[in-house]
Amino acid sequence: MPHPFLRRTWFAATDWVWPRACLLCEARMTDPAAVCLCPTCVTALTTDSHLTCPRCSSTVGPHTDTSAGCPRCRDEVVRFDSATRLGVYDGRLREAVLRIKQVAGDALAEALGTIFALKLRQKWEKDGPQVVIPVPLHWRRRLTRGYNQAESVARGIATELRLPLVTRAVRRVRPTPKQTAVTATERRRNVAGAFLPTTLAAVKGLRVLLVDDVLTTGATADAAAAAVRTAGAAQVHVAVLAHR
Repeated sequence: MPHPFLRRTWFAATDWVWPRACLLCEARMTDPAAVCLCPTCVTALTTDSHLTCPRCSSTVGPHTDTSAGCPRCRDEVVRFDSATRLGVYDGRLREAVLRIKQVAGDALAEALGTIFALKLRQKWEKDGPQVVIPVPLHWRRRLTRGYNQAESVARGIATELRLPLVTRAVRRVRPTPKQTAVTATERRRNVAGAFLPTTLAAVKGLRVLLVDDVLTTGATADAAAAAVRTAGAAQVHVAVLAHR
């Protein structure tokens, strides 16, 4: 994977011929060292003023006891060790998430992964992830969309943190209905058994960062984390762009 310095040097050189625009708001980019997002958008995307639950990344109050999770997750059994979000599913971040679900969202998704890694690098440096895995799409949905947005986000994170990106450790063995407008119980039922491990050597004994775009109830992340654990991962930590 290209070193972040080399990638930015390439952007600086090509900007002389093809000036870049922000992938989200289309403002002219003036800093050749920046990712393909303008400073205004980066600030909007990475500013999360809320306290969060370290177990599920839900917003919590200032006096909430999260030692065993928050009121939203402490009674739930999950197969991942923690969850981290870039922000709340709202405003500019919501716009970005919706944009990357379109056919041409690949570059934006990778840029979002890059700023995610830059924001949380310090948190992940000590005993952080050793390998990055995206939550896979079923092949039918991937064929329709043209790419897996979670994989592109994961690529941005892996490149910036200089970690291996493993895209075939887990596969989605059956399509699942869209998870909107259904209850938490229905979400878990929809994704139960939807993921299976495909390779053991890639994650065995390692700390895995499992990447997705949105976390609502955690059902999809939990089902995918179960497959990663079956593959032998020592820990599974979830990273999502946005939490609903």
